[in-house]
Amino acid sequence: MLGSHRLRVLLEVFRTGSIAGAARGLKLSPSAVSHQLAKLEEEAGVGLVERNAQSLRLTEAGRRLAHRAQEVVDILEAAEKDLLAQARVDAGELRIGFFASAGYRLLPLALSRFATRYPSVRLDLVEGQPYELLPDLERGALDVLVVFEHALDPWKCPDGVEVLHLFDEPQLLVVPAGHQAAQRPRVRLAELADEHWITTFGAEHPVSTLERASALEGFTPQVRCRSDHYEVTIGLVRAGLGVALVPSLGLQGVTGVQVCRLVNQRLYRRIGVARRPTNPNPAARSFIAYLRTAAAQLLNSLDPGLR
Repeated sequence: MLGSHRLRVLLEVFRTGSIAGAARGLKLSPSAVSHQLAKLEEEAGVGLVERNAQSLRLTEAGRRLAHRAQEVVDILEAAEKDLLAQARVDAGELRIGFFASAGYRLLPLALSRFATRYPSVRLDLVEGQPYELLPDLERGALDVLVVFEHALDPWKCPDGVEVLHLFDEPQLLVVPAGHQAAQRPRVRLAELADEHWITTFGAEHPVSTLERASALEGFTPQVRCRSDHYEVTIGLVRAGLGVALVPSLGLQGVTGVQVCRLVNQRLYRRIGVARRPTNPNPAARSFIAYLRTAAAQLLNSLDPGLR
C-alpha cells in the first residue's frame, strides 16, 4: 500500500520542481523529503525521480503517480471536511425515527426550533413503529428514535441502546358526542363491555392494549375495526360506529367526540427517545435537548383532562 503522506511529498515535489521547494511547503527538512521519496519508490517498485547534481525531475511513472496523488489528496481533504462538519452541531446530518402520533405536535415542535438554530444540518425523518425502527437505530442507520412503551406491554431495550424518558401519557376513552359515559369524570373499562370497539393491530403480536386491559377486567371486547391511524379511529367514533382508546398525543385538536379518563391506572404509554450512547454525532445530543423542552411545553399545554 502506498502511504498517503508520501504521496503528498511526491505531489509537492511535482508542484515545486525541487526537494528544497517541497521541504519549504511541507515544513520538513530536505533530507526528510528525500527519505520519503526513497521510501515511496521502494513501495511503488519503480523509479519516480531522476536526480543529478543540478536538478531533479520526475520520471513518467512519477508524473503519472503525482496526478493520481492529487486525486487521493482531494478525496482525503473532502473526507476531512466532512468529518469536521460531522463534529459540529451546525452541520452534518441527523437521522430521526418516530412513531406517527409523535409527528402530530411533539416532533414538529422540537424540529422547528432545532432547524431554526441549526439550518445547515440535513434532516432525514423516518416514520414507523418503535419495534420496526429499533434495528435501524442499533446498526447506525438512525441517530435517535422517538419511542413509546405501553405499561401493559413493556419491551426490552436492545444492548447498546438506552431510552431517555420524556413523559407518560394516558390512554383515554373516546366516545361519540352525547354518549352517557362522558357524563362521569372517570369510567371503568368493564362498563363498556357491550360496546363495539375500534382498536389497533398491536405491535409485534396481534393483541392490542385494549384487549390486554379488557382481559384484566374480565371481558373480551367486541372489535369492529382495527387501525393504527388515529384519524381513522376518531372518524369512526365520531360517526357513532364504536368507542376507542386513544393516547393523548393522538387527540390534539380533535372535535366531534368526547373524551373520558379511565379508572385503570396502567393504561398509559411511556414516551421516550432511544439513542446509542456511543454515537458521536453532536447534532443528536443537541436535538434530544430540544425534544425534552418540546415535551415539557407540550405537556403543559394539554388540557388537564388529557394529561
